[in-house]
Amino acid sequence: MAAAVSAVFLRSGRRLEKHEGIEVSLTQDPRPKSPVEDLTFGAEYSDHMLLVNWTKIDGWDTPKIVPYGNLSLSPALSALHYSTECFEGMKAFKGVDGRVRLFRPMENMKRLGRSAVAASLPEFDKEGFLECIKDLVRVDRDWVPQPTETIKHPSLYIRPTFIGTEPFLGVREPHNSLLYCITSPVGPYFKTGTFQPVSLYADPAFIRAWPGGVGESKMGGNYGPTIRIQRIAEAKGYTQVLWLFGENHELTEVGTMNIFVHWINEDGDPEIATPPLSGTILPGVTRLSLLELAATWGSHKVVERTITMDDVRKAVKENRLKEMFGAGTACVVCPVAKIAFLDEHLTIPTMESGAEVAQRCLKELTDIQYGTWNTNGQWSLTEENRTLFCTHFLQGLELLGQQLNYYCVFIIDKCHVFTKETVFCIPHLKRFLYKRLWG
Repeated sequence: MAAAVSAVFLRSGRRLEKHEGIEVSLTQDPRPKSPVEDLTFGAEYSDHMLLVNWTKIDGWDTPKIVPYGNLSLSPALSALHYSTECFEGMKAFKGVDGRVRLFRPMENMKRLGRSAVAASLPEFDKEGFLECIKDLVRVDRDWVPQPTETIKHPSLYIRPTFIGTEPFLGVREPHNSLLYCITSPVGPYFKTGTFQPVSLYADPAFIRAWPGGVGESKMGGNYGPTIRIQRIAEAKGYTQVLWLFGENHELTEVGTMNIFVHWINEDGDPEIATPPLSGTILPGVTRLSLLELAATWGSHKVVERTITMDDVRKAVKENRLKEMFGAGTACVVCPVAKIAFLDEHLTIPTMESGAEVAQRCLKELTDIQYGTWNTNGQWSLTEENRTLFCTHFLQGLELLGQQLNYYCVFIIDKCHVFTKETVFCIPHLKRFLYKRLWG
């Protein structure tokens, strides 16, 4: 679909620059940024967004990064009528070294591809679309919030979205589609803050997903109908819904998170367990990462296994249950304090037991995301070497020549560069600019 675009853009008489398969139009009206301490989740949006159109006749159009704004869509588009849509949730993190990192983004692209199949949307180039997202993050890198003493884990939430846009009221796969991405600087997901225990309402009368359905896909239809049940839980004094399934009341998800249990199993072994991916559970990237991290510790048995409410009740009664916590991109790790199930109120001793496993999961995961723990690039995708983009910048100046009638926006000083080659380029670029613009 597209190759990478340089992270440096020129503001001259032309509003639109085309470079290596992607078009970039910079905003002339930057949006105000809130202080990190005031950030909530999903209420504020950055300056730009990414758009890629598709038609059955012509295929994929040129990707475009444009100023954030409303979409012009037909009221008859299939996404509104038949839910031919899906989306993703991922984040960019600014580390202590000033570099911006994406966490396992190809896992999100793979999942978006699977969700697109479930929604009857066209196939797309996952690696190409990820390159476009990286370009979007580069353009709006100043929107990636830096951690502070009070807000430890802010991030830029990235929302790729795929919708059918054909204005046709027949039920079929859409012949027009739009793949787009917006970003949002965010603080803690819950109003109570980071790593605050939640209470769960578990009523087997409410079912989130079922075998043979689309519970494993990230689609709006899996979320909208849960809002009413969430309101019921809140009215009863509980924070989130624990979703159960089947006659044995199997645990599936908690709110919009995957669920983990740390207990002493019936064989007497310390165990970290989460329900298996049976088609009713979203295969979370955080879930996968915590399973892989915990498996390296050597201190616990790490398993995917069916967990029923009877298992939980018995473990609580026998003092074998140590912790329970949710895990997901938005909240990262969220401890559980109590569960209301039928006529019972179960106390989960997560915080009383020290939340050892939950806190270790949170620390190790965020250390990787913010660059404190070096994984040699296995999970964290950092910004690319700036030497290449310095070269593109020089080439761009040479090509524009006398078209530089006004002024340049030169952001290389704001980009955190660490290679000797790039540092060497900076004074040469500055001299070139001075000579070109002012003689």
